[in-house]
Amino acid sequence: MAESEKAVVLLSGGLDSSTVLKIAQAKHSEVYALSFRYGQRHSVELDCAKRVADSAQVAKHVILDIDLRQFGGSALTDDIDVPKDRSDADMADEIPITYVPARNTIFLSFGLAWAEVLKADDIYVGVNAVDYSGYPDCRPEFIAAFEAMANLATKESVEGRSHIKIHTPLIDLTKEEIIRQGLAMGVDYSLTSSCYDPADDGNPCRACDSCLLRQKGFSEAGVADPLIDKFSSK
Repeated sequence: MAESEKAVVLLSGGLDSSTVLKIAQAKHSEVYALSFRYGQRHSVELDCAKRVADSAQVAKHVILDIDLRQFGGSALTDDIDVPKDRSDADMADEIPITYVPARNTIFLSFGLAWAEVLKADDIYVGVNAVDYSGYPDCRPEFIAAFEAMANLATKESVEGRSHIKIHTPLIDLTKEEIIRQGLAMGVDYSLTSSCYDPADDGNPCRACDSCLLRQKGFSEAGVADPLIDKFSSK
């Protein structure tokens, strides 16, 4: 089935979702960006999401409030230290404490609700099953199951006016491949943040799992990370 005119993109302000936004805009004339203030330990990624959305001139950017601190259970939403300086083997050993319980299920559910209101059949999310930290809600099996559920869950779908497609264009790519594709499409990675524990001014810690994966990607792509350059020049 061909893509619809409209699409909803889950935009965290990170490297992956900013790349996905550019991919969606190449295929749809109206792209709507959805970000979440979910009780994460910093607001840097939301500042980045706003800058990315403004730069991309999306049709509309919504930042939705959900307080997952009420549940806790993650280093991103609770008083738990973010792991630092872990090896690749450590990252692959088990699902890390930075996993936020059911986060992508929650985010996609809100994306689905907005897509139904907009009459948009296409939802984009920047999950990745290659260079990632082992999160269960980044796997192809999860995405396929959510898509099947989405088409049983909405009025537009069950009455035959819509068929929801969850797009995961980065799911089989390495971080290096994502960066190369994004640069070729003109993504400005200096606007993004991947860090789990940045300073208040956005300077990344350069030691959390997400920072290390980002550093590895830029190194393997043979290009400098413009975010690091921005703070190194200060």
